[in-house]
Amino acid sequence: MDKITFLGAGSSVFAKNVLGDCMMTEALQSFEIALFDINEERLRDSEQMLNNIKKTIGSTCEIKSYSDRKEALRGAKYVINAIQVGGYDPCTITDFEIPKRYGLRQTIADTLGIGGIFRNLRTIPVMLDFAQDMQEVCPDAWFFNYTNPMAVLTNVMNTYGGIKTVGLCHSVQTCMPHLFKDLGMDTEGVQTKIAGINHMAWLLECTKDGVDLYPEIKRRARERQKETHDDMVRYELMFRFGYYVTESSEHNAEYHPYFIKRQYPELIEKFNIPLDEYPRRCIRQIERWSTMREELVNNRELGHTRSNEYASRMMEAMETDVPFKIGGNVMNTGLITNLPKEACVEVPCFIDSSGVTPTYVGDLPPQLAALNRTNINTQLLTIEAAMTRKKEHIYHAALLDPHTAAELSIDDIVSLCDDLIEAHGDWLPKFN
Repeated sequence: MDKITFLGAGSSVFAKNVLGDCMMTEALQSFEIALFDINEERLRDSEQMLNNIKKTIGSTCEIKSYSDRKEALRGAKYVINAIQVGGYDPCTITDFEIPKRYGLRQTIADTLGIGGIFRNLRTIPVMLDFAQDMQEVCPDAWFFNYTNPMAVLTNVMNTYGGIKTVGLCHSVQTCMPHLFKDLGMDTEGVQTKIAGINHMAWLLECTKDGVDLYPEIKRRARERQKETHDDMVRYELMFRFGYYVTESSEHNAEYHPYFIKRQYPELIEKFNIPLDEYPRRCIRQIERWSTMREELVNNRELGHTRSNEYASRMMEAMETDVPFKIGGNVMNTGLITNLPKEACVEVPCFIDSSGVTPTYVGDLPPQLAALNRTNINTQLLTIEAAMTRKKEHIYHAALLDPHTAAELSIDDIVSLCDDLIEAHGDWLPKFN
């Protein structure tokens, strides 16, 4: 029996979307869906929820929970990863509160910046453990990574884990629909081309019947910018650098040195930047879980409508050889010619029975490549820190982070890193 393994299956809502999709896919019927999570209670909840869906929709997939990770992975054809190492409490709290003592504020802190660096440092060892298990029990499996920080973790699994990995993020498929909804434009028949790095890929082309829609997009965006809304950072970046960016304004506010500044506190209100947004979301999610648990786990009639998540459609394309196009995170094997070859890039990819085939993009506009490189610098040095276990590379990664470097002195950045290493304790490996 072919097998789909889900690591981090206690993420019940996400598991419902991705695995519910699999159970609705004809080409994936009779697959075993293997569930693994270190939280046994949440694992049981997800198993019950998925069995409810299975019964309601009449799927022939087999749902099975595992307490042993290697057994969950054994013989898998596809592995889906959605873990969060250290969770909200204590690790996310640490990532926000200690920088705050230095006057360094963040919004999401899961991709770049101080929060992103330390999330990487505690997650990479776990991911490499997955890779080691997979090398033993399912070396040919495809690894679909949904865990942030997307670019670094996908890079590490490919470069050091030796596992066929593609990183999957919602920001590409939601980019144009979100923009057009906000501007009151019709999405039907619109063609787009998107490429860059995860969370900072660019809407390079946006046309309808061969007509460039950017002039109309920018005209409407200038009108929209006269009032307060949730996308003000992205619109500002588009006006200044020429192109719309894939990921949200709250994320992009902390990827650049321009928006969250102690020296200019008025920018927070001007660009409607939600500081400490991710901790708020975590608390909201924790508070809502008991209600959601009733709706998901204890609902015997629970059904499912296929979502727009990529995973099931990719597996379907690999099983049927009917191609499917995604925006995927892959290694830069000459795909974007003015970004480093060591980087993980986000480009259009075609999926079929031969696997994942990324497409050639060529040069990005120089200003966009330059913005991407500021983030890639920190990504690559974070990988250097994780793989060499040298503390100096943690400092280098932080010193080169655009937002951190714009706010703090060298001494403060080094001191902040030391404080975070101490506070994280055993969540991090030992550094020399």
